[in-house]
Amino acid sequence: MAKPALTGNRIRERRAVLGLKQADLARKVGVSPSYLNLIEHNKRRIGGKLLVDLARELEVDASALTEGAEAALLASLRDAAMGQTEAAPELPRIEEFAGRFPGWAGLIAWQHRHIAALERTVATLTDRLTHDPFLSESLHEVLSAVTAIRSTATILNDTKDIEPEWRERFHRNIHDDSLRLAESSQALVTYLDSSGDAETTLASPEEELESWMESRGYHLPELEAGETTAEALIAGAGELTSSHARTVAGYYLARYMQDARRMPMDALRDAVGEHGLDPAALAQGFGVDMAAVMRRLSVLPAGEGEERLGLVVCDSSGTLSFRKPPEGFPLPRFGAACPLWPLYQALSRPMAPIRSAIRTTGRNPRRFLAFAISQPAYQAGFDSPQVFEATMLLVPESRAPLPAGDPLPVGASCRICARRRCAARREPSILAEGS
Repeated sequence: MAKPALTGNRIRERRAVLGLKQADLARKVGVSPSYLNLIEHNKRRIGGKLLVDLARELEVDASALTEGAEAALLASLRDAAMGQTEAAPELPRIEEFAGRFPGWAGLIAWQHRHIAALERTVATLTDRLTHDPFLSESLHEVLSAVTAIRSTATILNDTKDIEPEWRERFHRNIHDDSLRLAESSQALVTYLDSSGDAETTLASPEEELESWMESRGYHLPELEAGETTAEALIAGAGELTSSHARTVAGYYLARYMQDARRMPMDALRDAVGEHGLDPAALAQGFGVDMAAVMRRLSVLPAGEGEERLGLVVCDSSGTLSFRKPPEGFPLPRFGAACPLWPLYQALSRPMAPIRSAIRTTGRNPRRFLAFAISQPAYQAGFDSPQVFEATMLLVPESRAPLPAGDPLPVGASCRICARRRCAARREPSILAEGS
């Protein structure tokens, strides 16, 4: 039986395009005009021979009448409407809108994606301007050279009687500072030009590793099956351009294989089917620590239609050492993340597992179930300092029920968080509240 939500609308629209009268179309397919009127107003379900006959007379395939707008288009429209109170009453009619006005629907979906991409770019550039040491140093060098030239030129302009020796020295200083300014400016321009896309610019070994793992879907089945070695994978990874990145990748793959041997993928899938995405239950079943379970769950391939899980790891300083962002949860490229993340709460409570429902801020808020724990990074001796590492698993709301109560609102970082009334805010935001 055909889906009723839009079939009648499509029949009516197509009949109008062909200039057919309702009575004429009804006569051609062997039904009464009143019955066809009920069909066109989605008050009768159709299928079988009648659907085929209507499609023939309307000169379209039957699927063109029964199939709604693509799921991706509808999902984009729902995302665009999320958090917009004005659009809430119209959500039940979203399929009707997409069916009757596919061009406008596609435009709205494109604009939503474009806005989201621009917001990610703003977040990336903000992080870069705030924390990129090379960019900061280059700008400082340019400003220093400009200030020196201006100071020397002011002296030459304001002082009428300057001895020739000093005048020559000032001219030489201006020349030298001008050369320094030109070199600094050229280096800065070259750096910015070579960066390319702001979202994919790599500035650290960790980012090279994350880019490589992203291209592999964060899962390396050939390594787990013993078909290749970690060294061979790293050697063939074009994203790992620096020796430091290859070294970091070696550390990561060593831990990856340790987790894989303790929790084989097939056994993990079976355990998830029995216990769900519960790190505590899975850790008890496999006899491993919860951080290892979170890491392993983050590389578990998502099924068809499932949203992927996210993972964030930081050291005791709060610096993010690994990031796997889930859809709808922006992560800063550098430090200065939101202090309200359960990841940082775990650092203050070593070995105590934390589970919290969180909600992102911004135009399209998303809700997640966050699991976090802080554990020693290695076994220290009696007189050695304890070095802790915190791990946070992010599970989209669609894949895990959230606890009762309002989720904790969190952001990516204070600089690009529109939530003004926040006790943890450390600097003003460049965004307007509610944007």
